[in-house]
Amino acid sequence: MPIYKVNGVKKDGLQKYNVRVNYISDDGKPKQLTRTTYGSEEARDMERKLNAEIKSKGENSVKTLTVQQLFDKYIDSMKFEVRESTTDKNKRNFRLYVQPLMENVRLEKITVAMLQEWKQSIEEKGLSLKTRKHAYSIFRATLNFAVKMEYLERNPLLKLGNFKDASIVKKEMSIYTAQQFTQLKNAIRQVAEEKQSKHGDLSEWDFYVFFNIAFYTGLRKGEILALKWSDISNSLLSVERSITQKIKGGDRETPPKNNTSIRTLQMPLPLIQVLGEHRERQKQLERFTEDYRICGGERCLRDTTLQKRNLHYATLAGLNSIRIHDFRHSHVSILANEGINIQEIARRLGHARIEETWNTYSHLYPREEEKAVDVLNKVA
Repeated sequence: MPIYKVNGVKKDGLQKYNVRVNYISDDGKPKQLTRTTYGSEEARDMERKLNAEIKSKGENSVKTLTVQQLFDKYIDSMKFEVRESTTDKNKRNFRLYVQPLMENVRLEKITVAMLQEWKQSIEEKGLSLKTRKHAYSIFRATLNFAVKMEYLERNPLLKLGNFKDASIVKKEMSIYTAQQFTQLKNAIRQVAEEKQSKHGDLSEWDFYVFFNIAFYTGLRKGEILALKWSDISNSLLSVERSITQKIKGGDRETPPKNNTSIRTLQMPLPLIQVLGEHRERQKQLERFTEDYRICGGERCLRDTTLQKRNLHYATLAGLNSIRIHDFRHSHVSILANEGINIQEIARRLGHARIEETWNTYSHLYPREEEKAVDVLNKVA
């Protein structure tokens, strides 16, 4: 319960302090009592008096909040600040990994030793490092909210730090080279041409266009699925929205992942040609408008169908399949190996921080090491 020193203010040689006690009123709302006094001993005595006053009224200190109640308040506070898909993910991680052991623990009872036991229980589940980090992240954010609201003075989980696994070696990214992508593209095009020729079915072209956009722009899957023809202007492609399909109640169109994900990209000539041809095909559809999804028309392509097609096309092309997200990595690999500045790559990917781009893709810059050695070789 905070006691704040008011710097530079004294009375009769005694330092001025503001004493604040947070509590939950009978109607369940968080409130606070604040008083001013002089001298450190008087401040501590004032804190005791305020606690006694609250107790005499039958009201509870916020430290009697349970972890579950705190989490509910945190989620409610964030409902207008994060996307619905992010909220669902946070709720799921809390329910699976924090709730079983910590649900009914009161804030005043949380200790570092208790949190260490929680971490140990997560370790023993045999979860992936990524899943463990997600569990830590949502618990840390919840306790940080308690500090922000002055329910706690500090976050005890920070003393323990996040989960680590020194034995894990960073895996090489799965990517397609330019030549491999050409093999894949030709295989998909052949399937699309055969369906159109034999059955008049244009639907396979949507998948052809999807994988071209993924490779030539590095857009996230949800960003590609959300694209409309109104987002294309000559050689420019604007990223203004994303589609999420895994929320109950159907598709959700939301802003992209972060503010820097709203971006405009200049397209290369091969992609401009692919999109131009596809637009002419979709214009044959009776209800075509500029609001049609580029990949799907009135309704965007389905995630599960995309994954099945991805595996099928790789087999037809004689390639090992890669994840759909790996087309994004393939895009970066092409640019990085040609020495494109990491800042431009970060902009194209819509990353919020250039550090994120560098941490993920720095190993794709092998030529820099060669250049460095060449420079040093000349020093004799």
